[in-house]
Amino acid sequence: MHFQEWSTRHRARLPATAFVQTGIADAQPAPGVLDAIAGADVILVAPSNPVVSIGTILGIPGIPGIRDAVVAASAQVVGVSPIIAGAAIRGMADACLATIGVTTSADAVALHYGARSAGGLIDAWLIDESDAALAPIIEASGIRPVVVPLWMRDLATSAQLARDALETSRG
Repeated sequence: MHFQEWSTRHRARLPATAFVQTGIADAQPAPGVLDAIAGADVILVAPSNPVVSIGTILGIPGIPGIRDAVVAASAQVVGVSPIIAGAAIRGMADACLATIGVTTSADAVALHYGARSAGGLIDAWLIDESDAALAPIIEASGIRPVVVPLWMRDLATSAQLARDALETSRG
């Protein structure tokens, strides 16, 4: 079934068994993307669906591919959890995560991405205040947890989250 039919018509209520990105094996990073990653001051992994959004981008192959370029970058890689208090912020991330065997929780998504120091993707992970109790689990994996308000309710809270991510990248 096409993803749009599953997500829109069926509202992700039908259990999915896998997500297949048709044509991804032939995809290549757009011109300049690998240079931009290599020269970045900070790399932010947005609070988007870890499976069908971020996962698809990271799955773009090449020599290096997008994931390889992010892992090799000298910049800090800071992720923002798309999960708050055990629920997806938006969309059907919970259904997508269940399909790949990842629990819908801020710590499980951090562990899914993995610590860059251990061959994973991220150095630090922003989690919401409601998930503060998960920080020790994230830290034990080698990812630096940072507890901040994640709800972007307006321009001011969105700007503060951006400042928090940049501050986190500075150590």
